[in-house]
Amino acid sequence: MVVSRCPRALVGGSLRILATLLLLAWAATLDAAKMPAPPACGKPQQLNRIVGGEDSADAEWPWVVSIQKNRTHHCAGSLLTNRWVVTAAHCFKGHLNKLSQFSVLLGIWQLGNPGLRSQKVGIARVQPHPVYSWKEGARADIALVLLEHPIQFSERILPICLPDSSVHFPPNSDCWIAGWGSIYDGVPLPHPQALQKLKVPIISSEVCSHLYWQGAGQGAITEDMLCAGYLEGERDACLGDSGGPLMCQVDGTWLLAGIISWGEGCAERNRPGVYISLTAHRSWIQRIVQGVQLRGHSQESGARRAL
Repeated sequence: MVVSRCPRALVGGSLRILATLLLLAWAATLDAAKMPAPPACGKPQQLNRIVGGEDSADAEWPWVVSIQKNRTHHCAGSLLTNRWVVTAAHCFKGHLNKLSQFSVLLGIWQLGNPGLRSQKVGIARVQPHPVYSWKEGARADIALVLLEHPIQFSERILPICLPDSSVHFPPNSDCWIAGWGSIYDGVPLPHPQALQKLKVPIISSEVCSHLYWQGAGQGAITEDMLCAGYLEGERDACLGDSGGPLMCQVDGTWLLAGIISWGEGCAERNRPGVYISLTAHRSWIQRIVQGVQLRGHSQESGARRAL
């Protein structure tokens, strides 16, 4: 019987390689342990202008961000992860090659008094939806904004969830919008510019399509749009609210149902706000944004409903 023997130098070298690999694995485990898991989406950790709206509470909507152009509020957006914000594509019309003019302000309640715990981050890239035509009222008015560096989560800065496939938002579901836009058409939000909020019911696509019908067989409301608001007017999103969230609470978690996109005037009768549906564009977002969190109905909740 012949027994082959490995040269001692080879055995020693193999042991050194094995030891190095074990050390690297141990270091990687330590690094992973140091990295905190992202916070749960859609769960405010509250501290104790929308037309017709009211002041929100500090940290009530910790995912709402101000997209600023030349240090002035331009549009709103919603934080999805520590690197990505979602907003309306039309906010960057004609400015995709001028991103140095833009920044994102997070963790603020009052625009006039951002506070020491707010964070301001530049924009590295804006990715509008590939089918968006840059025309007013066009479908796919949605864009993903990559921040220049990861932000630090806090009680004032948290992500919102996207709705998973179990969620539908039926007519008359009560949802909320938030933003720092005008309080009337042509009337800016007064100092200190506290984040405004407004409860809005979902309006059926059939009703909304009828209200915005353009004639000659052309419907202004496309399959990726949601309508919400009051047919009598008086309460609605307005200039400066674009890109902000339409938020619905499902089983105790806030989901991003839509993005404020367009409307005719502000709070006009029979002209409700029109929002881009996140359900319609969920797959596109998931392909680009790593770590975005989806939530829906728990198995115990039974019937599908949006609260």
